[in-house]
Amino acid sequence: MNKAVFLDRDGVIIHNRSQYVRAWDEVSIYPFASKALGRLSKSEYKLIILTNQSAVGRGLMPIESVNTINANLVKVINQNGGRIDDIYLCPHAPEAECSCRKPLPGMILDAQRDHKLDLANSWLIGDASSDLQAGHNAGVGNLILVQTGRGRKQLVLLNSQPLPYPFHVSPNLWMAVKSILS
Repeated sequence: MNKAVFLDRDGVIIHNRSQYVRAWDEVSIYPFASKALGRLSKSEYKLIILTNQSAVGRGLMPIESVNTINANLVKVINQNGGRIDDIYLCPHAPEAECSCRKPLPGMILDAQRDHKLDLANSWLIGDASSDLQAGHNAGVGNLILVQTGRGRKQLVLLNSQPLPYPFHVSPNLWMAVKSILS
């Protein structure tokens, strides 16, 4: 069985945009992300991006644009000494009631099947409670909320309405990776 680090895309690896990241020229990679993914790439973990992309389901962008953004992101990560083993995305709008949209565990369970993953010994890094909930719902053993993207605001909400399971908090992806590998 393989172990994985599941990574949310927007807010963890790249900056969020209020009107969605709709094209490659709107992508802004966090400066520490390449270094973090390069270091993590030398580990035993499978590196898997999980991303809700409701702009597709809302008719705001075609799936081809998401695929282009993801392909270019992987290319940049590879050029900087990192790797991504797979990407799972939910293109549905929230009202579609699919099984893949976080906080539901569909993407993680698909990755588990495809990569023969040991979820109890895997990690999930996200910037929203829905990321943490998806990991918990799938049985991922270690959850980290980063304070980039929506993370700071989410942490304030989680302090007033705590989740019924433990999670770690990290300032950013680089610090989260250092914790995982220590």
